[in-house]
Amino acid sequence: MTSLAGVVWPEIPAAPLVVVPLGAVEQHGHHLPLGTDTAVACAVADAAAVSLDGALLAPALAYGASGEHEGFPGTISIGTEALTGLLVEYGRSAGRWAGRVLVVNGHGGNLDALRAAVPLLRSEGRDVAWFPCGVAGGDAHAGRTETSLMLHVEPDGVREDAAVAGETAPIRELLPRLRAEGVRGVSPTGVLGDPAGATRAEGAALLADLTARLVDAVGAWDVDGAGRLRG
Repeated sequence: MTSLAGVVWPEIPAAPLVVVPLGAVEQHGHHLPLGTDTAVACAVADAAAVSLDGALLAPALAYGASGEHEGFPGTISIGTEALTGLLVEYGRSAGRWAGRVLVVNGHGGNLDALRAAVPLLRSEGRDVAWFPCGVAGGDAHAGRTETSLMLHVEPDGVREDAAVAGETAPIRELLPRLRAEGVRGVSPTGVLGDPAGATRAEGAALLADLTARLVDAVGAWDVDGAGRLRG
């Protein structure tokens, strides 16, 4: 794995795969840092890129569409429209020399932008795809899943003594209220789930699974109609 930010241009191989972590700056309860989504996306992208021959790991895109969290101080959202434009221009620029561009997404609120930008780029002949850092069966936000991941990825940033539960109903049941009221209206703690029971060992296992899935998906490079890399 090579860091894009750390090389000079003659060192860049012909038509490389560029791996781009995409995150957010948003509240994650009382116990996780605002950069959690970016940290997770970077960890997955970095671990996967080590196994991807000739891949270049780009600097993270650290701001996303986080409007549902703007009821909490610290959240900074650029919105779906601006993020869509950023991704389109990023892909067009990188596509002038990169063979493939892969966006590793750490925040669910970025999905609408990815689903708009990446198919457009692909329709223009650019081989761009995105991959979600999603965990099947995991809680939605700042619960056990993300807390375990952060205990492994950035343990010094986790304030375990401050962790409290939030709204634990399934996300599909909460979506109408989340759209109408935002996260703060649904969960005053900012948590959708319960961080209780989170462990560093679980986080390591989750990261290893996400990394393996991503490496396998890149190997197959099977992109669906929304621009998502299947895997």
